Amino acid sequence: MDPNAVKSTLSNLAFGNVMAAAARDYQKELLAQQKAGASSSVNEEVDLDELMDDPELEKLHAERIAALKKEVEKREEWKKKGHGEYREITEGDFLGEVTGSEKVICHFYHKEFYRCKIIDKHLKSLAPKHIDTKFIKLDAENAPFFVTKLAVKTLPCVILFRQGVAVDRLVGFQDLGGKDDFTTRTLEALLIKKGIIAEKKDEDDEDDEYLDSTRRVVRSSTIAGSDSE
Repeated sequence: MDPNAVKSTLSNLAFGNVMAAAARDYQKELLAQQKAGASSSVNEEVDLDELMDDPELEKLHAERIAALKKEVEKREEWKKKGHGEYREITEGDFLGEVTGSEKVICHFYHKEFYRCKIIDKHLKSLAPKHIDTKFIKLDAENAPFFVTKLAVKTLPCVILFRQGVAVDRLVGFQDLGGKDDFTTRTLEALLIKKGIIAEKKDEDDEDDEYLDSTRRVVRSSTIAGSDSE
């Protein structure tokens, strides 16, 4: 047999053994990584379960649910009283409407007045947003008794009621810059300033606050757990 051929064959066999060994080592490494990943995943799940059972977190969640439930019940009660929309009423309805809710905005209007239509547009936009306040309108021509009783002399006239008592009013556009092109936000800011509606936070901001408080509780619980160890 040719010595060179034998040498080449032995070299090939040795190389093959090295490659086979390397392949086996690589396979072992992959298996070890997979086991480590699975173990880490199990640990993470256990940690999450422990956090979910945290009494402080459960208490916070229960309080949040209770607050949301109370808010829903309040909204339903307001809707039954006509809140959440901008409605037209009659003179016969007036007393019941303004005394039936804590906060009421009533627009005395004339159907032919352009500025009354501008007020209508803005109040219609604000009513669904400020559901805790009732938004209504009354045709001044068809309500002579209350026009006289409330001394309504200039239209549009928006009267603000608290507990059935007229506490303030907007006459014409004198508090809105005297121009027709004021924004809904301008009227909203004025009504907030007068205390008849409240500044509203975005729902996203409320959710962020809730998430932040949840994170703080989780973080505190985790630190406390570490200290106890």
